[in-house]
Amino acid sequence: MDLPEDAEDSIRTMTIMNAIEYGGTPDSKSVMGRIMSARPDLRSHAKKIMPLIDRIVSEVEQDIKVKGIDAVREEIEASEGTLPERQTQKDRKRGLPDLPGNTDNIVLRFAPNPNGPLSLGHARGVVINAAYAKQYDGEFILRFDDTDTKVKPALPEAYEWILEDVEWLIGHRPDRVIIASDRIQRYLEFTQEIIEKGLAYVDHTPAQDFREMRAAVSLPADRDLPPSEHLERWEMMNDGTTPEGGAVVRVRTSPKLKNPALRDWPAVRIQEQAHPRPEVGQATRVWPLLDLQSAFDDHMEGVTHIIRGKDLMDSTRRQTMLYDGLGWTYPETIYWGRVKIHGLGAFSTSQMRRSVEEGEVSDWDDPRLPTLRSLKRRGYAPEAMKNFWIDLGLTRKDISVSMTTLDKFNTRKIDGEARRATLIRDPVHIYLDCEDEYRTKTIELLIHPDHPERGHRELHLVWTDKGTGIHIESRDVSSLEHERRLRGWADIVATDRGATVLRTSREYGLSQIHWLPDGEAITSCLLEQVDGNEILQMSALIEGTAGDYDHGEIVQLERIGFARCEHREEGLVLMMLHG
Repeated sequence: MDLPEDAEDSIRTMTIMNAIEYGGTPDSKSVMGRIMSARPDLRSHAKKIMPLIDRIVSEVEQDIKVKGIDAVREEIEASEGTLPERQTQKDRKRGLPDLPGNTDNIVLRFAPNPNGPLSLGHARGVVINAAYAKQYDGEFILRFDDTDTKVKPALPEAYEWILEDVEWLIGHRPDRVIIASDRIQRYLEFTQEIIEKGLAYVDHTPAQDFREMRAAVSLPADRDLPPSEHLERWEMMNDGTTPEGGAVVRVRTSPKLKNPALRDWPAVRIQEQAHPRPEVGQATRVWPLLDLQSAFDDHMEGVTHIIRGKDLMDSTRRQTMLYDGLGWTYPETIYWGRVKIHGLGAFSTSQMRRSVEEGEVSDWDDPRLPTLRSLKRRGYAPEAMKNFWIDLGLTRKDISVSMTTLDKFNTRKIDGEARRATLIRDPVHIYLDCEDEYRTKTIELLIHPDHPERGHRELHLVWTDKGTGIHIESRDVSSLEHERRLRGWADIVATDRGATVLRTSREYGLSQIHWLPDGEAITSCLLEQVDGNEILQMSALIEGTAGDYDHGEIVQLERIGFARCEHREEGLVLMMLHG
């Protein structure tokens, strides 16, 4: 199997971190230890990883000699963001810290763009905001920020999908559900108000010209025209006189601000494209940008605390300047760093939407996608996702975590309920003979090893003069050259005719293999597993009949892992979940 595409990037990042800690000289063995700890998905590639680490260590050493350690660090930060900081179990704080400021009547919001259903990354915002609302007996708002009709337009079905995702994840409806596009008239009135107060103006400067002026620490001369002039321009934006791209409303700040992104930032633009929601459609051609829309909504909804990514610090600064001009108090703001989940894949909602629309994947719940709909279909429990995100907590550090961490939380949730079942992959039929004293007709196995009170399941053997037929996995056939234990019954060894039973007592601690008997109480099925961008299917046999397995039921396939059952046209399919 090939290495994951991001393996080299992870190794280079770890190598530079190692070099910084050890005076500019990275150590291959130390890097190997760190990468194996941070990236469990790479452990199976250890033989390929070590030569790759040696090469990258040499490259980094050479780069440090030529450019210096600071330049190398800046190079990585520019392309990857802040270098992730290593955390130990000892110094890492688990769970959520107390919220800052006044927490008497808190109001929090999760505000996605409804251009597709939610992903595992979105779940972070849902879980943490809802958890704080519950902790402080406050309000949790779901707000659809859908005022972009052109670049990332809403998907009409996504509103209901997202609401379903949120309810599934936290177990109840949000306290309030708000759709920004329903408020367009209020945004237009607010924009006129801030123009009248001189806090904003209508700018006709072409976008590229404005960027050059801003970089040169100058701004358009007509920004200082009286509000009455800008109100006339505002009217022209609304009545169709000004073409799309011909004007933008800017919030007035200062050309002297050190950060160019804060200088007279754009707040409202013209978008001729109709809104995807039929009830909105062509209601307006003038739409607020997110910084203005969310700033206005947060104030009107009484939001007290905003939890957002540290990449949105400039948004906070822009909005705070607007609040200051209006005499409003900006909400308490908490930032988190990026979380990279290895083993999940990096997909934006826009990329996934294209994949769905172009038929590259079956739908939004395709098991290759990181959507909540996909993870729910595969068998992840909402409690596992909540515990996963709350355990990571709130930190500004960029961190990396493996999907195996989520798998562990999920195992804790589903293990006690999932019944056990024997499944034989790529089955091979062999004949088994034995002395009469070993010719057992029924083998009893526990439904769940930790819950004997749930009873047993039975495997029935049918004997003839030739013996009895059993099915084992193809990979186990060669192992029968040595004595092996048929799980739950007998020790066997290969013979010219197949295999023979040596004893039923378990005395020698032999390696076990799984098996199923001939008969009507076994069912042909398919075992399905995601492998990168592919879905692999393997023929298999499972104990019992297809009707014994409910659609959506999660079972633990002994020696294999957890899987979720689906009844499809092709029959019973077991979708691998995790080990």
